[in-house]
Amino acid sequence: MNYYEALFLIVIALGGIFFTLYILHRFRTKKAMENIERLPFPEKYETILTRLPHFRRLSAEDQAALRRSVLRFIHTKEFIGIDLGVTEEMKVLIAFYACLLLLRKNAPLPYPELTTVLIYPDSVVVEQNRTEGGIHTSEEVEIDGQSANGTVVITWDAARSEAYAMGPYNLILHEFAHEIDFMDGEIDGVPPMERSRYHEWVDVFDREFDALSVLVHKNADLGKYALFGPDAALDEAEFFAVATERFFGESGVLKEKFPGLYDQLKIFYGIDAAELFS
Repeated sequence: MNYYEALFLIVIALGGIFFTLYILHRFRTKKAMENIERLPFPEKYETILTRLPHFRRLSAEDQAALRRSVLRFIHTKEFIGIDLGVTEEMKVLIAFYACLLLLRKNAPLPYPELTTVLIYPDSVVVEQNRTEGGIHTSEEVEIDGQSANGTVVITWDAARSEAYAMGPYNLILHEFAHEIDFMDGEIDGVPPMERSRYHEWVDVFDREFDALSVLVHKNADLGKYALFGPDAALDEAEFFAVATERFFGESGVLKEKFPGLYDQLKIFYGIDAAELFS
């Protein structure tokens, strides 16, 4: 047997091993999902959900769909508490709002690339690197949440207080909007969508983002753009995440002041938030 024949056989053998491992992984994943689908929805989870204003306003059909999504999320992600114990309330609140964003997406497994949810008791100080005009800077900043590399960071103090209120801020929605944004490989404020809708989305979002950015950079009165706040002008991804928060928390105001933006989010999420949550 010459060198090339031996190399060919090695490649074939390795390919066979990888294929077998892939099939085994698919089989185990399928069995695990089937087991999750058979699980009853715990009464203690239901008690937590019924305290959430967004859950109470959904139809019975949507509530049933979200119960299954919550179970899939909880049983396929690792929740890790940093200096605090992970409770069932933490899991249910995070899972519910993460899955609310996917309610109309028919996703069999919510956030397949996400593996870990880190939960801190309160704000976290992280090092943030930025490049502007060719100048690289690094600084320590205090954050309430973060989404990167298959991990979402949630600070429980902020998340819990916002989850039980129908208001403009919702940390969980914000961070999982970032997760959705990154599903196409780029975190740029344009989530995965049909190509036919891409240009209209970009036109609407860029127009409103640019208008906000000009006001913030001039330190001018934000007027109606105060609905988003100056932090939304950091970049397009942050603007999309903040707009998502307002869509679910202040939908009536968003629809009145920014009808074009509201319509784009309504189409994308498949939910008429102003009708459901106002």
